[in-house]
Amino acid sequence: MKKIKAFISRVWKSIFRHGWPDNPLDRALVMTSNLFLHLHPVKVNRKSLRATYSFGLGVISIIVFGVLSVTGILLMFYYTPTVERAYQYILILETQVPFGQLLRNLHRWSAHLMVIVVVLHMVRVFYTGAYKPPRQFNWVVGVFLLLLTLGASFTGYLLPWDQLAYWAITVGTSVAGYEPLMGETIRTTLLGGPEVGQEALTRFYALHIMVIPAIILLLTSIHIWRVRKDGGLAVQETDKEGETDD
Repeated sequence: MKKIKAFISRVWKSIFRHGWPDNPLDRALVMTSNLFLHLHPVKVNRKSLRATYSFGLGVISIIVFGVLSVTGILLMFYYTPTVERAYQYILILETQVPFGQLLRNLHRWSAHLMVIVVVLHMVRVFYTGAYKPPRQFNWVVGVFLLLLTLGASFTGYLLPWDQLAYWAITVGTSVAGYEPLMGETIRTTLLGGPEVGQEALTRFYALHIMVIPAIILLLTSIHIWRVRKDGGLAVQETDKEGETDD
């Protein structure tokens, strides 16, 4: 029994290397040396801890992105990006694979939810003035994350290769072609040719499962790191109620 307690104590101390934080130094050490808590700043504003201040929209968007990643990986086992059989694979997934329709709907509705949550998160940040100096860089990162979220939703729209997806992607790439400087180049790059076909499906599939998620993951890491370095969630100067140790 003593050996078990000693083992548990060693494991506990390997994770939580400091005792109960009852002074400023230990509180700072607990935050900076813990695997999970080091993502948070040592001190935060009391108002930012209220659930009604941020509604946890940033955290929700990260959770939804995780759900999308897991369900997307599972969907890749039952899908091949070919114009001849892409739609057939979707039908097989929904009718023959156990819980296949649930898996696809979970992925689809999570994608819609992520767009809504990220937009609301940007609105909340703008409303609370969190885009102001010295946080303007993180605001720009957030704008890029919003665009990438829309891009991920748009690129995933083509993958079922049904009529709705085909004409949506046709209209979308046609709109991109009207960009005055590089419109036609952008359209040709996205489609891989003059019209929607196999090249377009392959390129949108690669963008959807690799390029865009990788950039989102990178920018999200930078985004969270900047929030921590800037002292947590921003609170307007007139609304400050003092700081508290997290």
